[in-house]
Amino acid sequence: LAAYLCFLMTALGVTAGAHRLWSHRSYKAKLPLRIFLAVANSMAFQNDIYEWSRDHRVHHKYSETDADPHNARRGFFFAHVGWLFVRKHRDVIEKGSKLDFSDLLEDPVVRFQRKYYKSSVVLMCFVVPTVVPWWLWGESLWNAYFLASILRYTISLNVTWLVNSAAHMYGTRPYDRHINPRQNTLVTLGAIGEGFHNYHHTFPFDYSASELGMAFNPTTWFIDFMFWLGLVTDRKQAPKEMIQARKERTGDGSA
Repeated sequence: LAAYLCFLMTALGVTAGAHRLWSHRSYKAKLPLRIFLAVANSMAFQNDIYEWSRDHRVHHKYSETDADPHNARRGFFFAHVGWLFVRKHRDVIEKGSKLDFSDLLEDPVVRFQRKYYKSSVVLMCFVVPTVVPWWLWGESLWNAYFLASILRYTISLNVTWLVNSAAHMYGTRPYDRHINPRQNTLVTLGAIGEGFHNYHHTFPFDYSASELGMAFNPTTWFIDFMFWLGLVTDRKQAPKEMIQARKERTGDGSA
């Protein structure tokens, strides 16, 4: 249970934090929530918020080209994890340098996390998940380390990478049949709502990353709960009329 709770926190640091908040600015979050999401993002250990968001914006701008950091046209393995093992293609660096990321560093939370990223990762990704179960209910350090820290980290990495690989190769394209990203149910389950990928690449500004709203989208549930608490404002959504028109014009007819 502790390992799963750590997984959920890890996932939210990426999905609600680095992805929907900082990469796409699909909603606004007040300071306490931004601090929580930054802490959760350090637990995820997938590069700091600035670097993650920078790469993701480049991915959307130049999707499935040599300027895409994890171009799925180079194969499943490359899109999944291989892109992290090699130098970035020169187009990623050249075209990415032309984009403006100044808004990210205007956030003091992003600057602080970037400055102390290595220390925060050691603490949140490895120390806290190991020590808390040992301290509170006498779990062995061995079990806590390999379950709540290492196994949880390994699974969280792979479900995130599946958005870049599987969700760009397998599934339906009800919103835009001309792009690679697909609707993938298994990825949605693993990545707590990020598998509605054809929708997301068609309407990247939508905070829900899905037309289906509350239908198995834990990240959207979390953002909506934070809205209810008053910590979230300005949630952006695609109008139903726009969605329907896009389906009829470019969709593959699967929805």
